[in-house]
Amino acid sequence: MTTAGPWTSVSMPYVTSRRGNAWGAEAAEHGGTGTQKLLTVDELAASPTIADMLGLNTGEPVVVRRRLMLFNDHPVELVDSYYPATIARDTRLAEPRKIPGGAVAFLTDLGHPPRHLREDVSARLATPEERAALQLEDPSCVLLLSRTLMTDNELPVEASIMTMVADGRRLRYELTP
Repeated sequence: MTTAGPWTSVSMPYVTSRRGNAWGAEAAEHGGTGTQKLLTVDELAASPTIADMLGLNTGEPVVVRRRLMLFNDHPVELVDSYYPATIARDTRLAEPRKIPGGAVAFLTDLGHPPRHLREDVSARLATPEERAALQLEDPSCVLLLSRTLMTDNELPVEASIMTMVADGRRLRYELTP
């Protein structure tokens, strides 16, 4: 990631139901252009990790949207967002195209507005597949951000796993009591 200085990411713009391009706005703040490439949209059986994040049983169906985030056309992040199939099936979430206004705004339109989120952050060495997709040297570290978005009654409606280029990146948490 080549920017004018350290890159600090804040989650709140990504999890509010405001319509717009949070990634494009964040990239512009760092003097560049942020775009994304939709890689795949599939329905599959939830892994133990995703099932736990979404409050499902392992193997229950989920819809996954896999994206590659680009900064000035250079890959900087892989994002896999999972939705319970009971919410996503037969909606735009399950279609292999971009969602105007974003998934969070669409979930709000479906009656699932964001009310609470939980995030876990870790770091590790990139896998060979991640190094290839993110054009990283061997070895390279990546940051992992796992986010669960919940609606009313703490119902999980989205689980996202973000694998980020670690070079020059840090995450900031701003909380409102």
